[in-house]
Amino acid sequence: MALNPLNSLFGAFSRDLGIDLGTANTLVHVRGKGIVISEPSVVAIDSKTRNIQAVGAEAKAMVGKTPANIIAVRPLKDGVIADFDAVEKMLKYFIDKAHDRSLGMVSPRPRVVVGVPSGVTQVEMRAARDAALNANAREAYVVEEPMAAAIGAGLPVDEPMGSMVVDIGGGTTEVAIISLGGIVINHSIRTAGDEIDESVIQFARREYNLLIGERMAEKAKIVAGSAYPLEEEIKVVLRGRDLLTGLPKAVEVSSVELREGIASPVNTIVAEVRAALEETPPELVADIMEYGIMLAGGGAQLLGLDRRIASETKMPVHIADDPLSCVARGAGKMVEEFENPVYRRILTNTQQTRRVRYQ
Repeated sequence: MALNPLNSLFGAFSRDLGIDLGTANTLVHVRGKGIVISEPSVVAIDSKTRNIQAVGAEAKAMVGKTPANIIAVRPLKDGVIADFDAVEKMLKYFIDKAHDRSLGMVSPRPRVVVGVPSGVTQVEMRAARDAALNANAREAYVVEEPMAAAIGAGLPVDEPMGSMVVDIGGGTTEVAIISLGGIVINHSIRTAGDEIDESVIQFARREYNLLIGERMAEKAKIVAGSAYPLEEEIKVVLRGRDLLTGLPKAVEVSSVELREGIASPVNTIVAEVRAALEETPPELVADIMEYGIMLAGGGAQLLGLDRRIASETKMPVHIADDPLSCVARGAGKMVEEFENPVYRRILTNTQQTRRVRYQ
């Protein structure tokens, strides 16, 4: 990780960035300013010219509402790049947006740390780095999302004690036990927020013959989705098309029904947490019993998930402050303190192959 002599020159005109390149949302942390961008990972593309029509929140508003020649796509699937060109253009857009355009004709060339799922292959990891470099980054590094989430949540990752983080994103759930600046146990599964949304869609179809869209499913999950019985159950209205008549239809469903509808992906996530604990060395388990399990990522906000995991594992469970931004804050802290030997070692080790349990 030798420094290029031109970096100080480019650094005068650029602000280093920590980027959480998520399946559902992309967050950008700017050195010295904090998180300045939090937008959906959606790109609207003209199918004829392949030109980008919109990125982020503007593009997400187009999902399901575009004319035939405009396609609104999510260029990342299960946490990895599915459409390289679209990701490159999306990153270029976010990098430009994160910089002060009063810099005149100077094109920003920041140093970038990108969070990627821990279970990605070397090819997928290299694709994330290449996308950042092609988007005009002068240096690009990748960091595994559970490590970045742990740093962002304030866990003592460099100390000789066990820290457990469960990062539930849109495409993947990462379960990791961290000690001495390294990941000791690492499970990565492709069951997360997107699968819960899909379960809501299938529930509405199965129980009410109602076809709903992704945005309605996500809204229902946020408002009334839960993983554990609530003190006061909630109701939400699902709106879509009746599959029998073809006409618009609205039904009111309770959080009890939704909890049953999303039980399968929630059970998978909880089972993965238990599986990781079963593999953890006893000394680290003792630390986790004392300090608890940290939940991060957007999925951590699912109502009652902390109580469900606590019930299943018999351990204290905490939700990180602003769990959605943990990975971006962790990557941002690494660029803020880039010369910190602990972070340099983590970034160096991340570029090497690690065997993980990946489903």
